[in-house]
Amino acid sequence: MDVKDFPFVSKRENLTDILVDHELAALGDAYVNFAYSLMLSRKMGRPVGRKVDSSALALALRKAGLRRFLPSRTDRHRQADAAESLVVYAWLTSAISLEETVQIIEKEETVEDAFAQLLQAIMERLSLPHQKV
Repeated sequence: MDVKDFPFVSKRENLTDILVDHELAALGDAYVNFAYSLMLSRKMGRPVGRKVDSSALALALRKAGLRRFLPSRTDRHRQADAAESLVVYAWLTSAISLEETVQIIEKEETVEDAFAQLLQAIMERLSLPHQKV
């Protein structure tokens, strides 16, 4: 897969553009839940399909230090959307693979810590201009 297959990705100019993109968040929701389900399936040794709670993703975003890149009145649901947007953007741009995503999130005890670690790993790999809101 090549980022050229997804021309909408190049329209994001900075971190804030990615975090507030609701369409990207919709795709990110599916990706995050899929990766989480894969991780649980591997741990449990059987197929498992689960959704990641939005409050857990919002907390992970804050733990990863990314809350400051969102508008001040951004609610928890939109914070969770921001985390999902960033995760799928990283995958679409090949900054992280699905396998790496699963490996990172399976190392932590809590969902919040797992996704905070994932978001931090993504930020280390991406070279995005930061635009503080």
